[in-house]
Formats: sequence, C-alpha cells, structure tokens
Amino acid sequence: MPLLERLGLHRPELRAWAMYEWAITGMWAVIVTTIFPIYFERVVAADLPGTRAVQYFGYATTLGIALVAVVAPIMGAITDRAAIKKPLLGAFATIGIAGAGLLFLVQEGDVFLALAFFVLVNIGVNGSTVFYDALLPHIARSDEVDRVSTGAFAVGYLGAGLLLSFCLVLVQAPGVFGVPEGTLPARLAFLAVAVWWAVFALPLFFKVAEPPAEIAPGEVVEKGTFLFALNRIKRTFKELRSYRYAFLFLIAYLIYGDGIGTIIRMATVYGAELGIDAGHMIGAVVMVQFVGVPFAFLFGMIAGWIGTKRAIFLGLLVYILITILGFFMTTALHFWLLAFLVGTVQGGTQALSRSLFASMIPAYKSGELFGFFGVMDKFAGMIGPSVFALAITLTGVSRYGILSVIVFFVVGAAILYFVDEDEGRRVAREAQARARPVAELEEGASP
Repeated sequence: MPLLERLGLHRPELRAWAMYEWAITGMWAVIVTTIFPIYFERVVAADLPGTRAVQYFGYATTLGIALVAVVAPIMGAITDRAAIKKPLLGAFATIGIAGAGLLFLVQEGDVFLALAFFVLVNIGVNGSTVFYDALLPHIARSDEVDRVSTGAFAVGYLGAGLLLSFCLVLVQAPGVFGVPEGTLPARLAFLAVAVWWAVFALPLFFKVAEPPAEIAPGEVVEKGTFLFALNRIKRTFKELRSYRYAFLFLIAYLIYGDGIGTIIRMATVYGAELGIDAGHMIGAVVMVQFVGVPFAFLFGMIAGWIGTKRAIFLGLLVYILITILGFFMTTALHFWLLAFLVGTVQGGTQALSRSLFASMIPAYKSGELFGFFGVMDKFAGMIGPSVFALAITLTGVSRYGILSVIVFFVVGAAILYFVDEDEGRRVAREAQARARPVAELEEGASP
C-alpha cells in the first residue's frame, strides 16, 4: 500500500478535508487549551477572588457548547434534505473566526467581554465540526474510514504544533517580532488564530464536493425542508432498534468523550491554579501537538490490527492513568510527562470514535446522525467542565476536580464493551443500499 494511502491522505478531497483539522486544531491549542485560558486566569480575571476564574471559564464553555447542541440534529437533517453541509459549515466557521479575532480587543478586567467572545468561538467550532464530520462517510470508503479520520487528526496536530510554536515565541519573546511586552503579544496570537482558521478552511470548500441529498423508501420529499427534518428525526427515533449499536456507542461516547473534553479544556487552567509557569504549560502543549502526529497515524494502524473498538479501549486505559497521575501533579516536570501521555492517545481516541460512528450509520443520514454525534460531543464537553467546576466549588480544592474525570472513562468504557461494531456496520450498509437520490425522486414526481 502506498504511503499516502496508509496515512489516509491519498486523494485530493481527503487532503482538503484534513486541512480543516489543520485549521481548527490550532485554534483548540491556542484559544481553548493554552494561551487564552492562561491569559484569562492571570490577566483578564486576575482580580477575581479564589477559584472564580476557573468556575467562570467552565460555565462559559458550557454555554457555548449547549447553544449548538440543542439545534445540531435538526440542522444536520436539513443538510441531508437540502444538500447544504458546506454552506452551514462555512457559516459557523465565520462565527468562530470572528470570535477569535475579537479576542484581540480583550484586556485587563474585561471578564464578561472575554467570555462572550469565547462563547462565539465555541459556537463556531462546535457548529462547523458537525457538518465537517458528516462529510466523512461520503469521502471515505468503509475500508479506509479509520485511516482517513486518524490521518486528518494527525494533520491537525502538525498544524497546531506549528501555529502554537509561533504563538509561544510571540508571547514569550515578543521582541523577536518587534512587539512590545504586555497584553499585546497574547492578543496578537488570538488574531493570528483567526487568520489561520480562515485561510486553511478554504481547501475544503474548493476540493470537497457537496454530497447529494438521498432519501429512504417511504420518506416524503414534497414537504418543506424544515418539516422534512423534523419528520426524519421522528422516524429515526422510531428506528432506534435498527441502529441500536450506533446509538449505544453515542451514549458511551457521551460519557468517555466528556473526560477527554474536560482534560483538553481545563488542563492549563488547572495547571495555572497549581502555580505552574505558563511557559512550561504552553511548551508542553506544543509537544502534545507534535507527539500526536505519529501516534494518531499509529492508532489508525492499530485499529486495522486489533479492531477499532479495542484501539479505543487502549486509549481510555491510558486516560485513566493520566487522571490518577494528574491528581498528584505538583511540578512542571509532572505536567510535561502527563502532556506526553495525552499526546499519545488524544488524537487517536477521538479520531477512531468518529470513524467508528461513521461506519455504523448510512451515509444518506450523515448530517442528521452526526448532528446527534455532535450533541453527544457537545454535551460531553459541557458536563465535564461543569462537574470539574462543581467539584472545586464543593471542596475548595482543584485536585478533586481533575480526579472526578476518571469516572467518565470507566463508565464510558463499560458501555462501549456492549457495542457490536460488526453488526452496526452491516445494518448501515443495508440501509444505504436502499437509499435513492432526492433529485431523481423529485424529477419522477414532476409532471
């Protein structure tokens, strides 16, 4: 097998699709994980008492996610009927890019302005990824979906490593760029993220085709798009028994994805609370991006050797170890070691979760069902930070917040055990074989 095919990057549309991971993973690294959380905790919210900054950050994260989660399935079903996945992806990306750029305006004391723009970033990235993920079963064959998904994550890590390295130098040594010290370097980093996201999102819109709308036997095409979306969701709930393994996986992902999302979003805020130097934390997260590149590819290969579900189990086992070690973390060296462990499993576990779900759903329902996947993903990211913040509120100790995350990995893995991936894939193939293009049915119904 040629190298690019082993990496899941062997066709132009696959590489263009992966470039959106390149575009947004850098945003996750700079704004969600490192520079903005530290800037918020140490500059913007420096005058807030106790652990209030951590709590506000967690609740703002929850709000941005919840606003997308409640409408994701309906919007996804609409894109299945109207074939507008790419336009909606672009609309949400624009919201996120604007939010990232507006963070340039945030300075000392602008707590609620910072949180408002951060909510916009969360709406943009979480909304756009619903439609981005929904393109996966349309561009990848069943025998390559794991490699395509993990390959995109690896590309994303490489892009994030480069962007975060640039931002790290900008913040830590602004004189290299002729920028004065103070708040300006961090704010310029946020502006750089907005430009990066906008530029590297473009290949997807030029190279990835909009999937044609398809419909199952018995569905009605004459009704309005919004009403069609509601009826399709109602029909899907009636068919839960047919797609039971895909939906059981969603429950498992809701739970263990919660743990992954919480570690991504709260790690540097937690580290700052423990007094770990910002330079060490950002440097460690840079390392995560570059460690993630080979390990994301490796997880795609591991899935081919032992199966997708077993490979996810391996990742969750490492995450359990990370949460236990995180409870005892006291030094910058500890943070670096934990960051390395995160880098070995973060991309692979998330990418294989996406590809496993994509393989157990019919492609003609990808918008709707990845809308449900998005709900689980978004609520996963919502519940974890809230539990993290609540644990701190009840105990007054940040360490109990990180320890609470272990429950999500254990329970999620237990539910995943009962998912029959082979049966789920068989059902999806049979359902897709029955689908017919909407355009053909509409032409047949016209006089």
